[in-house]
Amino acid sequence: MPTVVLMDASLSMTRPVSLDQGSEELQRKNLAVAGLTMLFEHMASNYRLEFTSLVAFSSLWELLVPFTRDYNTLQEALSNLEDYDKTCLEAALHGVSNVVQQEWGHACPTQLQMTDTMDNLEKLLQLNGGDGQIFTMEGQLCLKSVQSMFGRLIDAAYSPFHAVLRCGNLTSDVQVFPRPEPVFLDQEVDPLPKHVLTDLEIVGFIEIGDISSPPVISRHLVLPIAVSKEVDDVGAGAPEELEEETSANQQAGKAPNFCVLLHGSLKVEGMVALVQVGPEWHGMLYSQADSKKKSNLMMSLFEPGPEPLPWLGKMSQLGPISDAAENPYGEDDSRSPFPLQPPVKRSYAQNVTVWIKASGLQTDVQKILRNARKLPEKTQTFYKELNRLRKAALAFGFWELLKGVAELLERECTLLPDTAHPDAAFQLSHAAQQLKLASTGDSQYSLFEHNINPMHTDFSGGGVGV
Repeated sequence: MPTVVLMDASLSMTRPVSLDQGSEELQRKNLAVAGLTMLFEHMASNYRLEFTSLVAFSSLWELLVPFTRDYNTLQEALSNLEDYDKTCLEAALHGVSNVVQQEWGHACPTQLQMTDTMDNLEKLLQLNGGDGQIFTMEGQLCLKSVQSMFGRLIDAAYSPFHAVLRCGNLTSDVQVFPRPEPVFLDQEVDPLPKHVLTDLEIVGFIEIGDISSPPVISRHLVLPIAVSKEVDDVGAGAPEELEEETSANQQAGKAPNFCVLLHGSLKVEGMVALVQVGPEWHGMLYSQADSKKKSNLMMSLFEPGPEPLPWLGKMSQLGPISDAAENPYGEDDSRSPFPLQPPVKRSYAQNVTVWIKASGLQTDVQKILRNARKLPEKTQTFYKELNRLRKAALAFGFWELLKGVAELLERECTLLPDTAHPDAAFQLSHAAQQLKLASTGDSQYSLFEHNINPMHTDFSGGGVGV
């Protein structure tokens, strides 16, 4: 999640801050710079993968530093910030929108914390779907209160997520980036947040082809702690400090690391690792290349639940190949046990009537009327289409449709020519009567399983029977 720092560069930021006598005189801008310096130093040490941009605004806005991981550049631009005219927050927000969309597109969430008029900011959060949080200073406007506010911001949004990755007796300390957010289950009456545990347990391995491209709720980068502390930005400190830190990290990189071993193995074998991140909550670890020469160990989280991927079945019922009576992949790996076949036929695999547009319903009614005009030759087709429409109307609670079609059939009966077969009038009247009975909601005639059968007639004997 990228961060945009929106710095007020108006003249109001040059106002002095009331301090005790004898202390150094500070401006509001100095307090803001001190707080942002604290934030940048924390991110440089603990949140190095975060992309951060610096935008200054007054009546206009200016992009001072595009998205970068070089916090020295951000600090230098902050120190050289000039003063401009009046504050215009609307122009600043347009600037943030342009900067984020040009770099990350329309669907990327962004950190944006502001402290100004509370009512306006709360309205902005409501327009943003309720996502976000406002941090304000507590007590007197001074350096201590500014540092306290930024400390709360760091704890809420920029604290690193450290965990232990386990597979049998092998373990590795890792950092998960970005920090996994709590998940709420929609189907629960009073949902409680589900949190990713700091103990990540690998429960098995599966081929990429079997897991395919599963639906996930979030994706995260997994880094071994020793590697995540390496210097990856030029100019992060003095040359002597860089040389000493690089040498120390090179020594740490020579030590065996399970996370590095896992990443290389998954990349070579073309497999993914299923990892349990909480009670009845799983994800997968896999290698993802972001360039021709560089790849990362990624973790994608599935929806919480015992069966997040239906074609694999319940996660608790998966087991090693050695437990099977015979190799489910075959002796030459020519077959796969997945996807599992469902025990019952799914509803979407059956012939279901769906009316998304009015034209679809009109087509079905016209089909019934065409067959009605060709009775008795089309008797079976007429009742087949009639029962299909009846079941759909009952399923949707569309009682008015049954009454309307019944009236149409009665009208067709009155329009029959003198040369029409006598059986046609009997069948139309019978079908119209049955539809009217079904539209009343009477349990005897409105059962979904019930079908309207053709009326049996005997013209040779002069009698009519149902």
